[in-house]
Amino acid sequence: MALLQISEPGMSTAPHQHRLAVGIDLGTTNSLVATVRNGISSVLNDAQGRGMLPSVVRYVDAQKILVGEIAQRGQNDDPLNTISSVKRFMGRGLSDLGDTSRFPYRFITDANTQTVQLRTVAGTKSPVEVSAEILKELRTRAELSLGGELVGAVITVPAYFDDAQRQATKDAARLAGLNVLRLLNEPTAAAIAYGLDNGAEGVYAVYDLGGGTFDISILRLSRGVFEVLATNGDSALGGDDFDQRIFCWLLEQNSLSALPAADMRLLLTHARTAKEQLTEHNETRITAMLSDGRVIDSVLSQAQFHEMSNNLLQRTLQPLRKALRDAALQVADINGVVMVGGATRMPQVQRAVGEFFAQTPLTNLDPDKVVALGAAIQANLLAGNRGEDEWLLLDVIPLSLGLETMGGLAEKVIPRNSTIPTARAQEFTTYKDGQTAMSIHVVQGERELISDCRSLAKFELRGIPAMVAGAARIRVTFQVDADGLLSVAAREMTSGVEATIEVKPSYGLADADIARMLQESGQYAKEDMQARALRELQTEANQLVDAVQNALAQDGDLLVETQRAEIAAQLENLQNSLQDSDAQVLKRAVTALNDATVNFAQARMDKSVASALSGKKISDLDI
Repeated sequence: MALLQISEPGMSTAPHQHRLAVGIDLGTTNSLVATVRNGISSVLNDAQGRGMLPSVVRYVDAQKILVGEIAQRGQNDDPLNTISSVKRFMGRGLSDLGDTSRFPYRFITDANTQTVQLRTVAGTKSPVEVSAEILKELRTRAELSLGGELVGAVITVPAYFDDAQRQATKDAARLAGLNVLRLLNEPTAAAIAYGLDNGAEGVYAVYDLGGGTFDISILRLSRGVFEVLATNGDSALGGDDFDQRIFCWLLEQNSLSALPAADMRLLLTHARTAKEQLTEHNETRITAMLSDGRVIDSVLSQAQFHEMSNNLLQRTLQPLRKALRDAALQVADINGVVMVGGATRMPQVQRAVGEFFAQTPLTNLDPDKVVALGAAIQANLLAGNRGEDEWLLLDVIPLSLGLETMGGLAEKVIPRNSTIPTARAQEFTTYKDGQTAMSIHVVQGERELISDCRSLAKFELRGIPAMVAGAARIRVTFQVDADGLLSVAAREMTSGVEATIEVKPSYGLADADIARMLQESGQYAKEDMQARALRELQTEANQLVDAVQNALAQDGDLLVETQRAEIAAQLENLQNSLQDSDAQVLKRAVTALNDATVNFAQARMDKSVASALSGKKISDLDI
């Protein structure tokens, strides 16, 4: 006999009600929304049966906004007000974009946040606002298709999106009226879809080349546990760059320069079409009429395209090697390679990846849809809908997080590729006697010196009890949530005074900064360790100089003239050596000053003991 679950009216939700949740792939070129129905993840189509929504927004006037296919059709006629590939501008400053002449837009900088903005007929729009319009369209599609309001959405982001880009994505979702259940790394979402769909187990590489970003993730799938072992990539490399190569080739072939915005957009559109045609054909003809009446008629072969874009392809292979090294794996350890992103349809990409891993990449799931499908599975789980599959997701952070310490050194608190969510704490102390405040400088990167890392945020801890240098205990705690967003707290352990900050930088890393940081961390490892050793020695020397100068001021009368002269000479020698970049010179100067002050230190100790015993009997002492 079947048992019925009964509850009083109004006392609980319907016991078997399916909560409506979706997964959204907010892509550079196209976006999708998917959900789980009857235990199966599927993409939701629009009224015309189309699953993919072009990530294009057109501002017709202050009130009228077009999104998707209809906006894309007008981009050649109205390029200044039709925004595409906006994902590349999320969490960015104008200086991060490099040469802005390659974009047919009117850029300005927000005076407060220093983020990039776009001037349109509807006024100044931020990339967050533009992305919100795409998300609103996907939300409307989902609610019409599912027949109710959504309880939340899982939105995917490139694994190499930094904190600012992730925060910008969450802001866009909130602006679109979506409750963000979680931000999920795109390669991880793809692995979820592939793993659950195929019942796969083992170690898999997810090669994700989208319209604007490239990620490689190494995951281990085992009995329902999805563990990300390592991630790498390039946040400024994608299919758009392959389009740009064809666009530049067209300019060169036809001796074109300084084109108006409408002609730039027209040729970029033809370049993208040519790239897609060369996926299946050996050559393609590109014909277009420019605004001044000139006609473009060029034939591009697949071999020419492969040659002009080969260096872009090679840029994706270096992160593959680094990800394998970080995961402590060899190519032979990889059980399968999952291809994600529309740009992976290019034959040269599939061939290069296959040769690198010595196996045929897996393409049985649509690379355009697999990210949205995986996000939908995660959304279904987070919404509380129970399914047959029970699984656990263990994701990682892409770059180390830490603090600036004395001497301009970067102290890593959470190393890169740490599983998230995570929290780690480390104790620090004061540098000077009587110090009552401490500046906390949060940084991101892999180098040893603060000047080579990215500054994320600064805040101050005040109210530290006045103590001698090194006596205070400052516990700094880093917390990274499941979305990869960071918060930092600092607490003085004896008094309990505390300060916290949610790290929300105004904009994120410059193009390819993350990839550059990782590359430089290996390239300059030896130099970094030498520089760190020198900085640590300089810090020690400065502390010694301060200590000796304070001691001379207090007890200089304990010295005879020759002793004072010797200490003064060695003190001057050490101060001069601080300017020297040779650690051995500095080390010798520190040793010389220590040797010169041995008798002085003994005399001070004798004075201190004599003072403590003055006027006391032996019987009074606690021996």
